[in-house]
This record gives sequence, C-alpha cells and structure tokens, in this order.
Amino acid sequence: MPSQGDSRGGKIVKELNILIVGVGGQGVILMSEVLGNAAVRDGIRVRGSEVLGMAVRGGSVSSTIRMGDDVYGPLIPAGKADILVAMEPSEALRNIGFMTKSGLVILNARAVVPFTVSLGMSNYPGLEKIVEKLKKSASRVVVLDAIKLAEEAGSVQSANIVMVGALFGTGLLPIKVSTIRETIRERFPAKAAQVNDVAFHLGFEAYSAL
Repeated sequence: MPSQGDSRGGKIVKELNILIVGVGGQGVILMSEVLGNAAVRDGIRVRGSEVLGMAVRGGSVSSTIRMGDDVYGPLIPAGKADILVAMEPSEALRNIGFMTKSGLVILNARAVVPFTVSLGMSNYPGLEKIVEKLKKSASRVVVLDAIKLAEEAGSVQSANIVMVGALFGTGLLPIKVSTIRETIRERFPAKAAQVNDVAFHLGFEAYSAL
C-alpha cells in the first residue's frame, strides 16, 4: 500500500470548523475522538463538543471539532462550519444551517431510513434531492460510498474511518497525515487497527481521485 506520508496537513490555521453528523452506531464520536487526539499530538489548539440525542436508538448524533490559534469555544456558530462530514445523508440536510457558503460537504451516500418511513409516518428524500439542496448552501458537495469502501477494507464498521481518510484527502487539515494514521492504529486492537488503516487509505485515495 502506498503511504500518504506528510504530503498533506501540517498547516498553520487560525480557525477551522468541522461538523461531523450521523446517527447512533455510525461512530461519529469516535471520529471526533481520533481527530482531537491527533490535533493534540501535533500541538494544535482544539475544542469540541458532542450532541448525542437518542443515539442508542439510531437518533441524531453530531460532534464539533474546532482547530486553530483563534479558537476558544467548543460550539460552531451557525453559518461558520468550514467542513461538514456526514455519515448519513438526511443528517447533512438537517445540519446544513451551520455551513459557511464557501464550505465543503463530504457525504456518505448510504441512507439510514427511520422506522417512521416504513410506517408511513414520514418521508425520506432521495439522495439526488438531498445533494441538490446541499449544493445551495455549500460551495462543494462530495459523495462517497463509505460502506462499500469499508467492505473493501475488511469491515463495514470502518466506514467512519473511510470518511476520516476522505477528510484528510482534502488537504485542508493542519494535522499531519502520519499523525492521524498513528492515532488510528493506536486506538484499536491489532487486527482492527490494520483494517482501519486500510479504510483510511481508501477514503483518502477516493477523495484525492475526484
């Protein structure tokens, strides 16, 4: 496997606001944990917070990561998120009000349809309609099938790390690629660490190829 090395990251930033969203069980909090730990390793000021809701029942989960010398509070003001990483399409739509007009959305294409839809109590918009609405509030929307890439890596549970890899593929983060990969490897037992390292690589390469 080719190494990304430190060809991206290691930048000095004043403020970078990342919002990660999804539903319970998709590993949103773990994503923010590895990002925060990697930022600390690289000596970057970092603040963050989580909103769990009814996470254990597949409810909405969101986490904010704020990096940079000018960051003090943990919450991202409305209209100030630079990057929205969405594990679930409708959750991206739910949180689009946090995006800056020049922002980037990285979207996992696989939907988690609420049980209320199957009961006929609500509707779930199609992916194309969701992307169309997202493009009205952000400058770029990138859609990846993180589940498919996670399966290629060896475990569907690594979809969140695929998305972390895609996030680093943007080249926008001040964290060194070598630092986040080391942080991910240390977070998991040996076998899972290997799978997640591959998942990170596949996400990184998928974004870079766009």
